[in-house]
Amino acid sequence: MARFRGSITKVSRRLGIALAPKAEKYLERRPFPPGQHGQGRKGKVSEYALQLKEKQKMKYLYGILEKQFSNYYKKAVAQRGVTGDNLVKLLERRFDNIIYRAGFSPSRSGARQLVAHGHLLINGKKVDIPSYLVAPNDLIEFRQRSKNMGAVTDSLSRTPESRIPSWIQVDKANQKAVLLAVPERIEVQEPYNEQLVVELYSK
Repeated sequence: MARFRGSITKVSRRLGIALAPKAEKYLERRPFPPGQHGQGRKGKVSEYALQLKEKQKMKYLYGILEKQFSNYYKKAVAQRGVTGDNLVKLLERRFDNIIYRAGFSPSRSGARQLVAHGHLLINGKKVDIPSYLVAPNDLIEFRQRSKNMGAVTDSLSRTPESRIPSWIQVDKANQKAVLLAVPERIEVQEPYNEQLVVELYSK
């Protein structure tokens, strides 16, 4: 399973957003890019640099690499509708993202581990592919031997109802979730501008 293995805190500081819970405190303490000249970097930022930065935000937030991200973009272009909206919808439907959104894990990387280790079922069948695209009305639940894991129970207890999006129905007591619908772009609150990414790929 290909994934980013570098320092997520350094990337968070470079992009100016917390890409994982553990990066939040580092970003608060050092809200500037890493490196010797991080605090002194100023000047006009090119259009290309802005577009590239937004693409990096999306890639790192969802934990995917360049080739996979490019494939998502191609799928988004091939679909009807606004390309940027389609891209966001595809990324949000990833199995690991749904597990994170449902509150089963405090981070997408943790959610990816839950999926990859085979702890979860979709409609009664084991699915261990983090990039699997969940469809509306799919039932997600833990395998019998994986139910009530401490990390999952703790994450659910710490996840307020307000953090769980309206397009996912979660049964915390039984550790189940259902994707009610593919979210509209306005329902996804993430700090990126996908339109700049579309402009980058359109060149």
